[in-house]
Amino acid sequence: MARVKRAKQLEFLEAVPLFTGLSKADLTKVARITEQVAVPEGTVLAEEGGPGNAFYLLVTGRAAVRRKGRKIAEMGPGDFFGEVALLDAGPRSATVVTLEAAELFVIHPKDFAGLIGVPSVARKLLAGLAARLRAADRRIID
Repeated sequence: MARVKRAKQLEFLEAVPLFTGLSKADLTKVARITEQVAVPEGTVLAEEGGPGNAFYLLVTGRAAVRRKGRKIAEMGPGDFFGEVALLDAGPRSATVVTLEAAELFVIHPKDFAGLIGVPSVARKLLAGLAARLRAADRRIID
């Protein structure tokens, strides 16, 4: 797997609503704790009901999102899930399985915790998370 150049990595991270309020310097801090991994087709990235253990951002490939065994969505490059898992290891709401070989950026909660210790970064991250939750609420209500 070829490593994604830092500029491209920052571009991917910047598109994540949780990170949109971060400066380039703050995004670089996020990039430093981001692991790039390659997985084969059929890899279970998250199991419905299992603990949230990481944030995943697809760089290449596709993945199916299943709830109660039924496919409810498909994800591709730039799509992500698990941002709440960075703050809480609560149960996953769906199963996510790769439909083809994929490259992902992965952030683990223990690494993310260091960023939350920086007040200026923490405030921006919480604002991003609040915006994402508000958007989810609007989708439910509409």
